Amino acid sequence: MTLIPLRPGALLLALSASLLPLIASSAPAAALADPVPQWHHHRHQHTADEISRFLTAFYGDHGPSARDRSQRISPQLKEKQAYHPYADVVLCAQGTPQDITVGPATVAKGAGVGWATVTTSWASGATDTFTAYVRLDSRPIALDDVICAG
Repeated sequence: MTLIPLRPGALLLALSASLLPLIASSAPAAALADPVPQWHHHRHQHTADEISRFLTAFYGDHGPSARDRSQRISPQLKEKQAYHPYADVVLCAQGTPQDITVGPATVAKGAGVGWATVTTSWASGATDTFTAYVRLDSRPIALDDVICAG
């Protein structure tokens, strides 16, 4: 008997042709027709509680650490900061606040985003508020954007 050497591509094609009937018979037709893997449909999205905990830890009492600023904000927010070098876009202010309070988070699943109002208190007695946004599917969780109150 003479063996004919098969190229790797030909072998793969031969194996896949022989396995296709087996796969098709054991899987529901709808699963084969769905171009998005099933795990994608059930991917975890951050909850309001997770977002509140993240923002509270991120902002702390006096603002985020240098490490959090470099590792826990979105590329979009880093770019925003680069365009505004004389402002702190993460805190919507200059300087270090005396205290920071994060309000309850709201989640809009349809928009894929959650947010909370952040209030900063200053030595002058003034307070400022802004809205901090987190994408629900961010991995790991990260600050996506900040909109200053005015």
